[in-house]
Amino acid sequence: MPEDQKPQALVEDIDVLKIMERIPHRFPFLMVDRIQEVAPYEHAIGLKCVSINEPFFQGHFPRKPIMPGVLIIESMAQTAGVMVVTSLGPEGEGKLVYFMSVEEAKFRRPVTPGDLMTIRVERRHHRGMVWKFRGEAHVDETLVAEATFSAMIRDS
Repeated sequence: MPEDQKPQALVEDIDVLKIMERIPHRFPFLMVDRIQEVAPYEHAIGLKCVSINEPFFQGHFPRKPIMPGVLIIESMAQTAGVMVVTSLGPEGEGKLVYFMSVEEAKFRRPVTPGDLMTIRVERRHHRGMVWKFRGEAHVDETLVAEATFSAMIRDS
């Protein structure tokens, strides 16, 4: 947290409409359905209800539907984006969060239709408009994917 930034209260239960106020993603590319909590400048916990109706399941794979790993990482990035914009408060309005890098991505178990994926992202550090995060995705408390990634905050 920046030295001049006072600790902020925990923000709980951000629904999909409020998520869409904070980040520009829309169907079919909105990969987080709810944010359970945001501890500004610290962490966020998001939820993705994985449905057979997701358009990517038509081709990935027709007989064995599996959520693509890159979209699991995208769900981490979108959760982080909501955290950043929420943390910045009024300064975050109109900002976009751009992916810069992904490192140490590991996929441990397939995510399939019917899974409720819990996404946890933690801020590792940030300097200016560049933020670095550690993300994990779980299904039924089983780790399914993890990654370290960074993003840049820019005006839209």
